[in-house]
Amino acid sequence: MVRLKKHLLMEVDGDQFTAPLSMYCFMTGFIDSVTFSAIFVWCAFQTGNSLQLALALARLFSGQHDHSFHIADRQALCSVLTFIFGAFIGRIGDKLGCKTRLWLALGTFIQTLFTMAAAIAIWQSHQGSVADVRANPAWTNVSSFVCVGFLSASMGLQGIMGKRVNTQFTTTVVLTTTWCELMADPKLFDIRRMVISRDHKIMAIGSLFFGGFIGRLLIDSIGSAATLGIGTGIRLIVSVWWLFVPEKQAGK
Repeated sequence: MVRLKKHLLMEVDGDQFTAPLSMYCFMTGFIDSVTFSAIFVWCAFQTGNSLQLALALARLFSGQHDHSFHIADRQALCSVLTFIFGAFIGRIGDKLGCKTRLWLALGTFIQTLFTMAAAIAIWQSHQGSVADVRANPAWTNVSSFVCVGFLSASMGLQGIMGKRVNTQFTTTVVLTTTWCELMADPKLFDIRRMVISRDHKIMAIGSLFFGGFIGRLLIDSIGSAATLGIGTGIRLIVSVWWLFVPEKQAGK
């Protein structure tokens, strides 16, 4: 028991984060492909959702007398609030040690539970998976809002966990900064050798792109609920994966 506790509370080697954090980025694209296909909301990218709420507020002063709370705005608000909630849960890692096996595995397992809950919610909603136009979202009922909430919370938690480990993958959920840092990298064109600051950013971007690609293929084939079920399985694998990442060596 003592050995197990010591194993769980050991900090893992930051040089060994590449594979699980690449899967984090993959899941960002994978999860966002589900919500964007259905309601045109990115549950991991809160810049657009925050601006959408600002535009909704501005309509009150536009002279159009449109005082309705549009469903797209409600969905954006749901995503923002639950993302913040998920990120707040990430602060538990400050107590357990943000780079310990215990927190990395536990935090990812919580993401797994959130994804599973979202899959069940959208399955029970009996709604479609793909919206034709922004004005006619595929998800509109309470169960779909629950799904959006759990997915956004999972991404908020993933984001703060990615930020706390402090790697070139940054938060794993926002690539605007990653793109800027990649373009500003002084060794961007030094192609004759490995450059971690550049190569890991390229891996993050590629993983997210691939996740979105695979997610949309699955949505068209098996629907949102089953796609999220697969996402649940992937996150469960990553949860277990963290338990076997080598520990940080003394002096590193």
